Amino acid sequence: MDAFYASVEQRDNPYLRGKPVAVGHAGKRGVVAAASYEARKYGVRSAMSSFKAKEICPFLIFVPCRMDVYKSISAEIHDIFHEYTDIIEPISYDEAFLDVTTNKPGIELGVEIAKEIKQKIYSRLGLVASAGVSFNKFLAKIASDYRKPNGLCTIHPDVALKYIDPLPVEAFWGIGKVTAVRMHALGIKTGADLRHYPIEQLAEAFGRQAVVYSKFANGIDDRQVEASHIRKSVGCENTFDDDISEKGAMKLMLRTELLPDLLRRMERTCFEGRTLTIKIKYSDFTQRTISKSANHTIASKDEILEMIDAMTSGFEMNGQTIRLLGLSVSSPLRIENDGQYCIDF
Repeated sequence: MDAFYASVEQRDNPYLRGKPVAVGHAGKRGVVAAASYEARKYGVRSAMSSFKAKEICPFLIFVPCRMDVYKSISAEIHDIFHEYTDIIEPISYDEAFLDVTTNKPGIELGVEIAKEIKQKIYSRLGLVASAGVSFNKFLAKIASDYRKPNGLCTIHPDVALKYIDPLPVEAFWGIGKVTAVRMHALGIKTGADLRHYPIEQLAEAFGRQAVVYSKFANGIDDRQVEASHIRKSVGCENTFDDDISEKGAMKLMLRTELLPDLLRRMERTCFEGRTLTIKIKYSDFTQRTISKSANHTIASKDEILEMIDAMTSGFEMNGQTIRLLGLSVSSPLRIENDGQYCIDF
């Protein structure tokens, strides 16, 4: 979906249409959850601090997040998807992969299915979607981003490299900011650079993941569309109005605020995992994580408390202050994968 949360707000409130809109909290510790295309012209992006967003776009209009509304609309969009296929892999509330190799209406071309879905989303919900059609998930994702907003792009096998070669490596699936910086240091800045980089040297720098990067650079993606999404982690975060400057305050926050929230989320989702992770974001926005794994699933409050104490025993503030803490459980004992003509919405 195009600027999903912001587009919903503009749809429901005519006053916001054509204006720079940010969904989120405008306070000093607020973060932009979504930005309209009018706001994006000024450089406003999701996950940007509200302070920075207002600085670069003084006329930015903040509206509160209505997650229940977005969830409900997402369900309606998925109802439309199910008119064509039941092999749907949700990525978020506003994005999903569809395998339409065999589809319910028996339509031969994926691009025709994409056109119909886009039209139904607009006519029934008053929202605009972009779609990418290709023969694997990686290329379908590239295609869906290619002509936003209201885009529709098909990438055929014989022209895949035309789209991949100029693509910045940070736009590749699984390549985050840190990995991109490391690649830039090696002279790898585009898909073409990555494709031509010797795989042996790539493996020395990035280990087993080098094979995945190399395959993507050559337009190869063996992942199937997973019809049922398998939860791999559960977590929670808290951004503080005032920075934490003492270790004792950090431990107290983990034990009394984040842990109860985490336990509620684990119970609600029936999730158990073997790895506990503490996420720490400092006032300068640098970040670190501390993780500890067990050989069994951890679910009890007492056990997690013991792990928190062990993980923070050697922690030192080193003069830094903390703006955000997170606590999550991951690594379930069992993860299943389901087994194309692939569309990314």
